[in-house]
Amino acid sequence: MDVRQSIDTYAKDISCIPQVTQRSPNLSGKGVIIAVLDSGIDYFSPEFRLANGKTRILAIWDQAAKPNEEKGQLPPEGYREGVLYTRERIDEALATDSREKGFEIVPHRDTSGHGTAVAGVAAGTKTGVAPEAELIIVKLATPLPNTFPRTTQLMRGITYAVNMGVALDRPVVINLSFGNTYGDHRGGSLLERFIDNASEIGRTSIVIGSGNEGNSNGHTAGTALEIANVELAVTQYETGLSVQLWKHFNDRFRLRILSPGGEELILETNQLDTVRKTLEQTQLLCYIGEPLPYSVNQEIFIDFIPQKTYINEGIWRFELAPVDVITGEYRFYLPSYAVRNAGTGFFLPTPEVTLTIPSTSMRAITVGAYDPRRQNYADFSGRGYVYRYEEGRTTGQNIPFGIAFNKPDLVAPGVDITVPTPEGTYEQVSGTSFAAPFVAGSAALLMEYGIVRGNDIYLYGQKLKAFLTDGVRKLPGVTQYPNDMVGWGALCVGESIF
Repeated sequence: MDVRQSIDTYAKDISCIPQVTQRSPNLSGKGVIIAVLDSGIDYFSPEFRLANGKTRILAIWDQAAKPNEEKGQLPPEGYREGVLYTRERIDEALATDSREKGFEIVPHRDTSGHGTAVAGVAAGTKTGVAPEAELIIVKLATPLPNTFPRTTQLMRGITYAVNMGVALDRPVVINLSFGNTYGDHRGGSLLERFIDNASEIGRTSIVIGSGNEGNSNGHTAGTALEIANVELAVTQYETGLSVQLWKHFNDRFRLRILSPGGEELILETNQLDTVRKTLEQTQLLCYIGEPLPYSVNQEIFIDFIPQKTYINEGIWRFELAPVDVITGEYRFYLPSYAVRNAGTGFFLPTPEVTLTIPSTSMRAITVGAYDPRRQNYADFSGRGYVYRYEEGRTTGQNIPFGIAFNKPDLVAPGVDITVPTPEGTYEQVSGTSFAAPFVAGSAALLMEYGIVRGNDIYLYGQKLKAFLTDGVRKLPGVTQYPNDMVGWGALCVGESIF
């Protein structure tokens, strides 16, 4: 496909965006802030500049940068890490008309390009859904490649964006296009609850991609009222691995772990402890946890540590024998596919509840991906759940009426999406990372219509989510909504307003 033609058209058209941007009410995101917490931004790109060459970026907080008081490179007021580059400083850098000279003034780079791409989808001049929204950029510091930013860094970034919106008296959309697999995926962790609370401050909407773990074979689950066996294939050259087992604390199991060569370790899940044992050439470091103040669930964390270079390849088996169980439910998770070798995964994976955290936050707008040209669910997109409640009636399919909670909330285009790069070119990418900013930009359009223009000053947070999910399109072949793959359906901004 000609990239110049795909800056464009199709994904926006099918998301009903031109209905509100190219004709009345002619929305553009003006007056709304989109905060992108990611890998940074190419602030020199014309995608993020006004017609006069000045920036549309209100601030860049580079959490990875080291403060330098002599050069005036300091963190935001009230924070201790990173460097804040103001709009004025960015414009000073742009006025040099030279990247080299500009970087002497604002030495901020997006080395991976991920943040630039995400910001381009949400608010790029050519590629963006909301091309007149202003931007706050928080570059999250990550300690190692393919690792998740520390929870504290993410929480500070969210706090900064929310407080900026309050200080400027502007509505804010926060976009998070990343996640990891660590946690029980029930929405009750410290980070998930923090996001829920942050979404209630000011006029804030938080949009999070559901992750790309849907077909990664990194999750399996079931009910062990009798002995259950879970098999894990580990391929060659795996330098390390971890396995999480989550269960209700009141359920007691005997967990037997067998190495590929038949050596074993037995754990009693009611004996809270840390256990080490070497099976063949792999040391297992096992942490048998206890509930936390915000969760009744228990974690058994098993770290596979090679005694030489690699852990033992082959089939590892986990045998769950019930001792005293009530629910019998268990859930296994592996690290993200990005840090595992291809082929390492569960033999009988469970695609449900493969959302990454923190997209499991209840008050966030959780976005999955679909292929806009084929009109079908993208199988890599993290799947969730639908919790229903009984009201004494059922549908013709014997499904109880009433929806208590579901994830994802909706899907947006996430296959072959055109994005800007830090090199000044364009490329096509796929992933829920790029579906999320479609919705973040759309949220900015709705907030402009409602809050900035005074049509509905309360159009943010959960009300905004309700409007977005009310306007969705149904996808061919999908008969039951909401569901764990596409939620309520596919983004359609025009129908969310009118």
